[in-house]
Amino acid sequence: MTETNLDLSPVAPPPSKRSSRRRSIGVLVVIAAAIVALLSQGLLHSLNYFDTVDQVFASRAKIGTTTIRLEGLVKPHTIVRTPSGASFWLTGSGTHEVYVKSKGTPPQLFQANIPVVVEGHFTTKQSTTFDGTQILVKHTSTYIAQHPKRVKAPNGTSR
Repeated sequence: MTETNLDLSPVAPPPSKRSSRRRSIGVLVVIAAAIVALLSQGLLHSLNYFDTVDQVFASRAKIGTTTIRLEGLVKPHTIVRTPSGASFWLTGSGTHEVYVKSKGTPPQLFQANIPVVVEGHFTTKQSTTFDGTQILVKHTSTYIAQHPKRVKAPNGTSR
């Protein structure tokens, strides 16, 4: 072969198929939609909301014995320490009250006249007795010290 016989002109690529391009775009769209769906469901299920005592009484039949987080104010003079934890009454903003039997040691800041969230379930579908597995105090002592006017007990005292 000689240099004169070599063809050094550029070769054109073969024509691309439109159907394979559409298929690729379709696959990418499906993958993106799946990722968005998984992320949104994961974020929605990881949020832990709570129901107030008044909300629970408004939808008591619907809640039944499912596990929820119940928020209310610890009623004064109702805390009884038990070998397995504590029992007390939670009040709402109205006249509703729930009797809580909690297992486990309550947090150090747990006391009367403070808002708490109790995770657990009602003992029966009509019962006002709530079996708690965890008590969460809604405000830490640091938060209360920094914002004394924001956290007040019903009797008007600051915590």
